[in-house]
Amino acid sequence: MTWFKKLNRRNKSGIENKNKVGGSQFTTDNLPQEASFGTELDGNMSLLKDVFKDCSDLIFREFIMAQRDQIKLALIYVDGLTNKSQVSEQIMRALSLELPVATENEEITKANAFHYVKMRGLCIHQIKESEKIWDAIDAILSGDTVLLVDGHATAIINGNREWESRGIEDSKTEVVIRGPREAFVETLLINTSMIRRKIKDPNLKIEMLKLGKRTKTDVALVYLKGIIKNELVKEAKKRLKKIEIDGVLESNYIEEYIVDTPRSPFSTVFNTDRPDRVAANLLEGRLAILVDGTPIVLTVPTFFIEIIQNPEDYYQNYQFSIAIRMLRIFTLFISLLVPPLYIAIIAYHQEMIPTPLLLSIAAQREAVPFPLFLEVLSMEIAFEILREAGLRLPRPAGQAVSIVGALIIGQAAVEAGLVAASTVIVVALTGIASFTVYYSGNLAIRLLRFPLMFLSAFLGLFGMISGVIFLVIHLASLRSFDMPYLSPLAPSRLSSLKDTAVRVPWWAMLNRPQQTSGANSRRIKPRQEP
Repeated sequence: MTWFKKLNRRNKSGIENKNKVGGSQFTTDNLPQEASFGTELDGNMSLLKDVFKDCSDLIFREFIMAQRDQIKLALIYVDGLTNKSQVSEQIMRALSLELPVATENEEITKANAFHYVKMRGLCIHQIKESEKIWDAIDAILSGDTVLLVDGHATAIINGNREWESRGIEDSKTEVVIRGPREAFVETLLINTSMIRRKIKDPNLKIEMLKLGKRTKTDVALVYLKGIIKNELVKEAKKRLKKIEIDGVLESNYIEEYIVDTPRSPFSTVFNTDRPDRVAANLLEGRLAILVDGTPIVLTVPTFFIEIIQNPEDYYQNYQFSIAIRMLRIFTLFISLLVPPLYIAIIAYHQEMIPTPLLLSIAAQREAVPFPLFLEVLSMEIAFEILREAGLRLPRPAGQAVSIVGALIIGQAAVEAGLVAASTVIVVALTGIASFTVYYSGNLAIRLLRFPLMFLSAFLGLFGMISGVIFLVIHLASLRSFDMPYLSPLAPSRLSSLKDTAVRVPWWAMLNRPQQTSGANSRRIKPRQEP
């Protein structure tokens, strides 16, 4: 006979036990998933106390129901994760007092106590039942209150979670002048409500699952049924269910498991902390993945063109949005190609430089003791160090370090003859240009700049162009949830080009992008132009 059967027999018989099987106490490691409660309250409480041994924040509260000594109840919850006022007023007070409705027509007995508690006694907006011990354990650790009734093998799980959380603030990663200011927070239910408030459609589906053997982190899949392709939802669920890990503390834990090409510097899963951007992606037929404990939300599939798009592009005049996007494309090429181009031309192709400019650069470099490649590389590394220090330090100190440090180091290096003034200008221009690209794409550009500089230093323009060709081939080979990463540029879809490097007016974007939308591709009624 298994220890599980012994446990049930012992609980049913009411024999006091120490919850030991094979000489060891019950823990979350040796308690099987199929374990169920017994009918004896003392045995159930002893079991849970063994499971939560040395957990000082667990509250075990036993009391008598409606002044009847024969009916015992017990509450179990985590201090700090539960609304204490609800526990006191809507559970304990409601069940401890003698209620008139129970005395006129029927007598409360041990046999009908569970029915009375569930249907008449509790004043909680959300309850559910479970006979499984693990369901109760997960509910307790999630902030719910578990109520046990003596003589019954079913637990009542009361939904009264409440904990301290950060207030809604401005987005820190995508700042806009015109548009919503709110950003996601670390509480999953608040984040899902922010999306629900923007899309008031019953077809907005939010499916919950848990990931992480130890953390049991709540994860939400959000999509618009009828707009998204069913294959995308199935593929997302398939990839998430394959994840087996001890803990999920941030959305990147999941991102690294579900990307199509994990060894590429380009992320094929988009991340943002803006509810309006997530809502816009959902309306285009994409899927969002929200993780409890982080304000960063993942959306799939994603495409390369998104690194030059900003939510504010859709909140201002389309002509200005086109100009800004052209500027971002230009700064993207500056950020990636200017340092390797500078190295290649100065080192190998001086004939391409006008004579007056060539003489000026030569005069600047005359006293520099280092090769050009090491000069540019050292300045790039110094700039990256200053940028990282500015990000990690407290904001007032970080701004001072990044701005003052760059000015002082750059000026001192030129005066000391360690670098040329033209090199400082090139590195500074490259660093500033990289800030116009979306942050996740910016990381890949910053990383790939160094191998292109290396190729330029040894092979000149031939090496740089070869590196760019290899980069384009790599981008063309990438896929995001089985969709081409360069879409709609390659393969080209004319109707989807209305929102790429240019953005046509809203009344001209009749259809959703073909690469993401399902059967319902029409989003705007035709012929609405002013």
